[in-house]
Amino acid sequence: MEEETILEGMVRLCDAEHNLLVTVGPYQGRIPRAEAALGITDGTTREIAILSRVGKPVCFVVTAVEETGGTVRLTLSRRLAQQKALDAMLAQLSPGQVIPAVVTHLEPFGAFVDIGCGVTSMIGIEAISVSRIPHPAERFSPGQSIFAAVLDLDRRAGRVYLTHKELLGTWAENAARFQPGMTVPGIVRGIKEYGAFVELTPNLSGLAELRPGLKEGDRFSVYLKAILPERMKIKLLAIDALPPLEKPEPLEYFITSGPLRKWKYAPEGCSKVGAETVFAP
Repeated sequence: MEEETILEGMVRLCDAEHNLLVTVGPYQGRIPRAEAALGITDGTTREIAILSRVGKPVCFVVTAVEETGGTVRLTLSRRLAQQKALDAMLAQLSPGQVIPAVVTHLEPFGAFVDIGCGVTSMIGIEAISVSRIPHPAERFSPGQSIFAAVLDLDRRAGRVYLTHKELLGTWAENAARFQPGMTVPGIVRGIKEYGAFVELTPNLSGLAELRPGLKEGDRFSVYLKAILPERMKIKLLAIDALPPLEKPEPLEYFITSGPLRKWKYAPEGCSKVGAETVFAP
């Protein structure tokens, strides 16, 4: 094994001192707690980043090899592997690139994702979709593979900033899936005195007439009365209550590769100003 080459192995257990024991082919390796995650010693990374690795593969580099009585013991560093991967990402990535990611855990304010070799970034809840949601669990589940777009890079701080909503399509792209006269399922996302906002897709909502029983978070079948691109508006009529979803529906991506330069949500000729994202060169 060449020192500094990034390898991968399965974590067998995490001991009482939070060192990780890893299976490396026919050998057993140990990742000391201080080397188990980037940022663990300065407190910027929580202990859960170590504890949650049990039973999962991790990247690492071999820092020491000892042989005693025919038994080979490896000392490993996940932190160094993460730093090497992060340095490569910061050198190679640029705003507008679309990258794969895996959701690691969810918080009310956003979704944490692994963008490679255990390097973590976060997608803020406001950047997940155009349709507003109360919690990222409405869109993602831990372990889910997704795509994300690089919004910005802070090479000095070693951070990669991500966004997601742009990959789920513009108003026109989403509206093209529907026609007046259709009846489809939707989720009530907001109640106003003039109507209920009903999500048809993560990046498309319509306005339904108020009726008894409508409340935020409920699923309803809705009848599409009209689609008005010039006003970026869809008129709906709520029909029947539907059972809640057990898990988020699969995401449909309109964009899975970059680079992106500018994204505009509103259709051409629309009198309303929708969301726009400019990816700095």
